Amino acid sequence: MRISSLTLLLTTALLCTSARAQTHEVKMLTRSATAGMVYEPDYLQIAPGDTVRFIPTQSGHNAATLPGLLPEGAQPFKGKINQEVEQTFSVPGLYGIQCTPHLAMGMVMLIQVGEPSTEPPVLPATLPKRALDRLTAALQQQQVAK
Repeated sequence: MRISSLTLLLTTALLCTSARAQTHEVKMLTRSATAGMVYEPDYLQIAPGDTVRFIPTQSGHNAATLPGLLPEGAQPFKGKINQEVEQTFSVPGLYGIQCTPHLAMGMVMLIQVGEPSTEPPVLPATLPKRALDRLTAALQQQQVAK
């Protein structure tokens, strides 16, 4: 009887944890009301275990981790062009996301998993100017969100 109660308790705890996880949606757009080649939103702060669904609202886009802007221990991912991709983020930290074919046009975003670090992130030096400008703007949003 004791094993059965323990099993029930563990199962309930696991179900409650997954029930609290949220799914956030990000649109991949060729043109928004204010700019071209964007993720909408371009900054998210989520909890560990949350999922982000990247939706190709307009064609020609994907979502992939940005090399050099990924927490230690996190696994990179790369979605296919024109296909919706869902990614669960478990490792806390700051993730850079890029549209592979439109990186030079600045199609990037940031996802903060858990609380932001007190240390400012170091952006990859190899980023194209437009991507660097957009990530810098997204980091300013992060500062406002603190």
